[in-house]
Amino acid sequence: MFFEFQGQRITVNLPTRAALESEVLRRFSAGEGFALATVNLDHLVKLADSPEFLQAYAGQDLVVADGRPIVWLSQLAKRPVELMPGSDLVLPLCRLAAAAGVPVALVGSTEVALRDAKAHLEAEVPGLDLAWCHAPSGVFDPQSDEAGKILENLNSKGIRLCFLALGAPKQESLAHRGRIAAPLVGFASIGAGLDFLGGHQTRAPLWVRKIAMEWLWRALSSPGRMVPRYAKCFAILPGQIWQALRNRPKL
Repeated sequence: MFFEFQGQRITVNLPTRAALESEVLRRFSAGEGFALATVNLDHLVKLADSPEFLQAYAGQDLVVADGRPIVWLSQLAKRPVELMPGSDLVLPLCRLAAAAGVPVALVGSTEVALRDAKAHLEAEVPGLDLAWCHAPSGVFDPQSDEAGKILENLNSKGIRLCFLALGAPKQESLAHRGRIAAPLVGFASIGAGLDFLGGHQTRAPLWVRKIAMEWLWRALSSPGRMVPRYAKCFAILPGQIWQALRNRPKL
């Protein structure tokens, strides 16, 4: 499954959870870093509008599908992929890190949210080495000296898996920069995933997610912020549907 912007192709290159876990374990074993992004409709809107974000996304090593519209588009394109929201990947990736014995860092959100997320993860994942937690400033810029110091800390502490909870496009941009400045680190951009773990944001109930209505639940919970975002997402759907049909494998 892939999307095209300005001649640049963004490919969902890990279609299943099993494929993702296998590749992450391989990279842990080989001492290789990575940048993992979870593409959704909001990201597609930003990719169309921002050449800088498109460049950062093109530099992601691993891309999975976050959001049912991406899954539906993949089925329409006859290139099916599994749903893998970033929030659902935190615990599985931590279990892989614990099994591989690699140190983990949490970067983003707030100090209080990180403290609570750390406690939750250590209770859920025996043997997890959560070596560093850091909440950047409120004016964080992924191209700033502050960002450079974060990457230096990841290197000096021997971090091999770093969860970035900075929101798009900041987290993907920092991960892209980190692939050069901290090449042994695996960066996983997970949005509000750490806030959900610590109870600082409330995710839609499981039954709502199962019927593919999490977007509506979020819109009703925060209309001022989410309704304009979803309006932009719905606006690009016709073009994405047409692209999916055009990108079907040739018989």
